[in-house]
Amino acid sequence: MEWSLLALVKLGAALALAVPLAAYLMQDKLIFQARPLSELERQAIAARHPEVADIFLQAADGTRLHAWHIKAIAGAPLVLYFGGNAEEVSWMLDELPRRHTGAAWLLVDYRGYGSSGGAPSEQSLTNDALAWYDRFADSSPRIFAFGRSLGSGVAVRLAAERPLSGLLLVAPFDSMVAVGKHHYPFLPVGLLLRHRFDSLSVAPKLAAPLLCIVATHDDVIPPEHARPLYDAWAGPKRWLELAAGHNDTDNHPDYWPSIRTFLAAR
Repeated sequence: MEWSLLALVKLGAALALAVPLAAYLMQDKLIFQARPLSELERQAIAARHPEVADIFLQAADGTRLHAWHIKAIAGAPLVLYFGGNAEEVSWMLDELPRRHTGAAWLLVDYRGYGSSGGAPSEQSLTNDALAWYDRFADSSPRIFAFGRSLGSGVAVRLAAERPLSGLLLVAPFDSMVAVGKHHYPFLPVGLLLRHRFDSLSVAPKLAAPLLCIVATHDDVIPPEHARPLYDAWAGPKRWLELAAGHNDTDNHPDYWPSIRTFLAAR
């Protein structure tokens, strides 16, 4: 069957509209790959870790938020942990005790993740991070933010709104727009993206100390997307490059010692 030139033009136009439209409609599922827990799963995890506080917080819009609070000795710093876009953070309950960081940790469930209700968005995750910070500000002498991958965007937004003793960013990015253009060069990402997580624009205003950890073999967020953020950072900073992939940094021998040193120095 032969196609007329007009038919081919119409088909091309339809595809040119359909692909960006599909990307726009599906972006929430691409960016936020929620990992919810059932109530029975949450209870089972809590039963395995009786030393960990299983806490809830009601957001300003009424959404019920959840986090795991690993306590430490009086006067220890508190680390607010914001995970990756497909991360269910309770796995850290087994990981952290054997790492002896000397800090208390709050492992935050994003909306729709773990045992938190609601649906995630850039603004809601930022608002929730502020709410968790405010919940502990009076009882914690030093608060750090730890952002992994997507969580780096949340941590940086928190740093722009609240005083922090330091930030630990693992596989961070300059902006979601820049990362999107890297992976989807054929799409008008700048026009389509609703959740922009533009960390680069606020970095020159941030004076908190920074530990920036990147993976040399990261094909999700290549180190070149962390470098502009690091270069623009106004406060004291350290760049740590590990021979690892996006999800392998924790296993590198320099990873946890560098985190312990950073926390102890402040």
